[in-house]
Amino acid sequence: MVFQTYALYPHMRVYDNIAFGLRMRHTPTDEIERLVQEAAKAMEIDHLLKRKPRELSGGQRQRVALARAIVRNAHVFLLDEPLSNLDAKLRVTMRTELKRLHAELEKTFVYVTHDQAESLIMSDRIVVLNEGKLQQLGTPEEIYNQPANEFIAGFVGSPPMNFFDGQLQNGGDQWLIKGEGYTCEFTPAPTQRLTENASANVQIGVRPEDIEVLPSESPHRPSHCCGTRTVGQ
Repeated sequence: MVFQTYALYPHMRVYDNIAFGLRMRHTPTDEIERLVQEAAKAMEIDHLLKRKPRELSGGQRQRVALARAIVRNAHVFLLDEPLSNLDAKLRVTMRTELKRLHAELEKTFVYVTHDQAESLIMSDRIVVLNEGKLQQLGTPEEIYNQPANEFIAGFVGSPPMNFFDGQLQNGGDQWLIKGEGYTCEFTPAPTQRLTENASANVQIGVRPEDIEVLPSESPHRPSHCCGTRTVGQ
C-alpha cells in the first residue's frame, strides 16, 4: 500500500525505509540488498539511499513510498491518493512515472483518487463510488460517454456537463425533447427504452465540447440537435 501521507519513518534512511517490510518478513540480507537497489533504480532514487526523509522533496518522498511497496512484489498494489500532496507540475510527472511503473510490473494497481481527470488519464477501468455506493464500473471512455446516472454525468468531465429540463414527446419515428428556448429531435438507439407518455419530464445533458455556436443567419445552422444519448435512470 502507498499512503497519501507517504508514512515514512523519519529516523530511518531511505534504504532502511524501503527495506523495512522485507526485514519484517525475515527476507535474507542479500535478497534485501538486491530488491532495494532494483526498486530504487526503477524510481530513480538510487542516489538518495543514504538520506533521511526530511532531506527529500515531496516528489522524492513519494518515490520512496512507491519503492517500499514494489519491493514486496505483491499481486495487487493499493495507492491511496498518492499524488494529492504534490504540486500540480509534480503530479503530472508522477502520473507518467506511475503509468510506466504499471506497465513494467504488469501487476494490478488499485488507485484511489478524488480527481476525476486523473482517473480518466491513468485508468484502464474506473469504479465510481458515491457515499460508499457503487455508481458505475467501466472503461474511461464508457464512464465519460455513457454515464449511468446524473451524478456521474455531472461529476466526470471538466468543465462539467450542462443539464436542461424539458419534456419528452413521442413524434412517431422521431422523438422530441422540448424545453425553454430549445427543441431537440433524436432517434432512440435500439437499446434505449423510452416511455410512451407523450409528455414525460426529463433532463438533457450536454457536454460543453459538443456545443457549436453559429450566427443565426448561418446557412449551416442545424434545425435540431443530434447525437443525443440518454443517461441511465
